[in-house]
Amino acid sequence: MEKAILALEDGHFFYGYAFSGLDRKETGGEVIFNTSMTGYQEILTDPSYKGQIVVMTPSEIGNYGINSEDLESGKVHVNGFVIKDLSLVASNWRAEKTLQEYLG
Repeated sequence: MEKAILALEDGHFFYGYAFSGLDRKETGGEVIFNTSMTGYQEILTDPSYKGQIVVMTPSEIGNYGINSEDLESGKVHVNGFVIKDLSLVASNWRAEKTLQEYLG
């Protein structure tokens, strides 16, 4: 995984790792928080999140995977997706991919 930095306008920097192969580049957007325990694939593909950087507050994201039935649209709309711990295993019987596979 590549190192990544979330730099805020107020001068705070948060260091982590990029787990996606999607257009690794510098991007910007409004940073918002989402406290949902589930629904991350809907959040990623919901056009209302277009241009935003979504910070998920639950400690682990990705554990139920991705399936084609729960997508809100045909593509990812967020500019960034910040999580604490990525589950590498998709344990839901409906899962077709892991979150990491979906994001490329």
